[in-house]
Amino acid sequence: MNSLMTYRGYHTSIQFDEEDQIFVGKVLGIVDSLNFHGRSVDELHDSFQESVDTYINFCKTKGKEPEKEFKGVFNVRISPEVHKQLALEAADEGITMNQFVAQAINEKLERKVL
Repeated sequence: MNSLMTYRGYHTSIQFDEEDQIFVGKVLGIVDSLNFHGRSVDELHDSFQESVDTYINFCKTKGKEPEKEFKGVFNVRISPEVHKQLALEAADEGITMNQFVAQAINEKLERKVL
């Protein structure tokens, strides 16, 4: 079972741990580790909010800016052959590899929406 919850601009994925009979959540899109769990939907929801609030308050006490999710930067590992093809295609189109990949991702996502 996978699902998403949102609180204060943070999103989470949720899975059910059958062995322990609990829901387990993880905040997405940040380097800092924010995990939580609960046995019921209400408990899971409260635990998620408490986790985010605790994180934000901890950052304040440390003088650290809380991470914002999904900064728009990520690393992709591909084979050397695909890397070469990507570089040559991008150069042929007169764009950067980043622009080429961003266009390809946008095209794929637009097809999913339709």
